[in-house]
Amino acid sequence: MRDLVEIGMGRTARRTYELDDVNIVPSRRTRSSKEVSTAWQLDAYRFDIPVLAHPTDALVSPTFAIELGKRGGLGVINGEGLWGRHPDVEEKLRRLVEIAEKDGGVDAAIRYLQELHAAPLQAGLLAAAVAQVRDSGVTTAVRVSPQNARALTPELIKAGIDLLVVHGTIISAEHVVHTEQEPLNLKTFISELDVPVVAGGVSDHRTALHLMRTGAAGVIVGYGSTEGATTTGEVLGIGVPMATAIADAAAARRDYLDETGGRYVHVIADGDIATSGDLAKAIACGADAAVLGTPLAVSAEAPGGGWYWPSAAAHPSVPRGALLPVSYGERPSLDQVLSGPSDDPYGSLNFVGGLRRSMAKAGYSDLKEFQKVGLTVRA
Repeated sequence: MRDLVEIGMGRTARRTYELDDVNIVPSRRTRSSKEVSTAWQLDAYRFDIPVLAHPTDALVSPTFAIELGKRGGLGVINGEGLWGRHPDVEEKLRRLVEIAEKDGGVDAAIRYLQELHAAPLQAGLLAAAVAQVRDSGVTTAVRVSPQNARALTPELIKAGIDLLVVHGTIISAEHVVHTEQEPLNLKTFISELDVPVVAGGVSDHRTALHLMRTGAAGVIVGYGSTEGATTTGEVLGIGVPMATAIADAAAARRDYLDETGGRYVHVIADGDIATSGDLAKAIACGADAAVLGTPLAVSAEAPGGGWYWPSAAAHPSVPRGALLPVSYGERPSLDQVLSGPSDDPYGSLNFVGGLRRSMAKAGYSDLKEFQKVGLTVRA
């Protein structure tokens, strides 16, 4: 039964929960963490760890996508980012960091980022980035916005992507663009493609179910919120309580499974996951995998040089993100962030190791089983 509260005369709101409000309850025989599997499969593609990288230039270069792919995760290139606009992205990113640190601060850096994104997309540059990842042998994924999905996807398919991610701050099954254009009907769009599609973000049962009915292989839940980096709440007044949103999407997945007689759509959490404990809670609430931003951006392999910004930070008129310094001094390797060893007692390193240990302490051997673990809510 939904917990409704009255916020004023004649106006009610639903009580919802963040990941911080939820705790995992071990209630089975414990097991060794060596006996735990964190593998999952999206369509025909198998991954050893339930980790996707947020599609921002601060994090996912072709090189980073390869490194994360070799470690069992999935790096998603931003198809509308700098790798398809400039041939010297590394130099542009170094200049961006210099501006943020010395020449005007974060506001000036946002303006420079907007200038960089004003350059036109070049199909050849984007194809070269895709080819670099594809030729390494790891799964190749690229993100496009709903506004540009129809225009960019044919070139991406030609370049050889394995997965397409249609990702926006908020997405629906039909995206209305300029009135003189045909709305993007995701169901029709997906049915005409030969590659699986992941779509999102959403925050409620109804929208998640609608996206599942389009034929999407996965649905992203959340708006990528990260403290200090994403300002969706401040700019748009929109927020998503991740524990509730994930659980609602998982319920939509069960309903769709019954509706179709067995078609399973993966739920991918995106937001407020800063520690290995948060990752474990997201899986426990019903997610199959999670999108990580700032936790991966601290790594030495990330192209942002110790800084992070979400892809929405470059919006030409309504930027919804700031540049955020995420590491100081020596940066840990991607191996340390994912698998340790860790010298941080707060869970910001060894994400997969922390998840494995949480599963083992609760007595579960794989991710699907772990979604059934008991939960409590803090008073």
